[in-house]
Amino acid sequence: MRVIVTEDYEQMSKRSANIVAAQVFIKPDSVLGLATGSTVLGLYNELIKMYKEKDLDFKETKTFNLDEYIGLSKDNPNSYYFYMMNNFFKFINIDESNINIPDGKALDIKKECEEYERKIKEENGIDLQILGIGRNGHIGFNEPDVKFEATTHKVSLDEKTVKDNSRFFSDINKVPRYAISMGIKTIMLTKKIILLANGKEKAKAINKAINGPITPDTPASILQLHQDVTFIIDREASYYLDK
Repeated sequence: MRVIVTEDYEQMSKRSANIVAAQVFIKPDSVLGLATGSTVLGLYNELIKMYKEKDLDFKETKTFNLDEYIGLSKDNPNSYYFYMMNNFFKFINIDESNINIPDGKALDIKKECEEYERKIKEENGIDLQILGIGRNGHIGFNEPDVKFEATTHKVSLDEKTVKDNSRFFSDINKVPRYAISMGIKTIMLTKKIILLANGKEKAKAINKAINGPITPDTPASILQLHQDVTFIIDREASYYLDK
C-alpha cells in the first residue's frame, strides 16, 4: 500500500489524473474501473484537459462503472449513467460501445449483476480501478457488514449513505434505497487501485481503512491486502493518520 498526501483537492485530482493517464498511455486498450461522486470530478476534469490538449486518446479504452442506483433511468439527472455522460464521456473520444454501466432499470436485477460480472471477466478483469470512500468506509456501494467474497450484486444502502447522498436530491425520500454494485471480490481482483479522498469528514474512514483491523465493518480495510493500491488524499483527509 502506498499513501500520497497532497496539500489540497486540486493537487489530489492532478496526481490521480497523472496515474490514470499513464495507464492509458502505456496500454491504450486499458480497462478502467470508474467511480462517481464529487471526489472524482476534479480527476475527470484533469483527464478532459489532457484529452483536449491532444495528449490522451481514449479511443480503445474500455470502462466499467462501480455502481448504479436501482430504479433510476439513464436520463435521470441523479443516475450515474447521466453523471458519467455529462461529466466525462461526452468530452472525450471514447467509443460508446466500450462504456459499461449497470442498468438500474433492468427487469431482472440478479441477471443484470451476473451479466455485468461476465463482461468484466471477458475483458480479463480491470487494469486500473478508481475508488472513492464513504464516511462509513464503504467502497462502491459495499456497505459495512458486506461479504468480502461478493461479486457484482444488489445492495441495500446504509442510512448514513442515503443521508450523505441526499444532498444531490431535492428530497431525502427520493434517494433510492437499493443499488447495483461491484462486489469486494471483483474490486480486489483488479490489477491496480487508486482511492481518492478529500476533506476532514473522510479522515476517520481513511484512518480505519489504512491502519485499522481488516473487517467488514470498514469495507475499505480489505484494500490492505491488495497487491497494488495507492491512497491519494488531501491534507484534511490525512488528519488521523499520524495521531
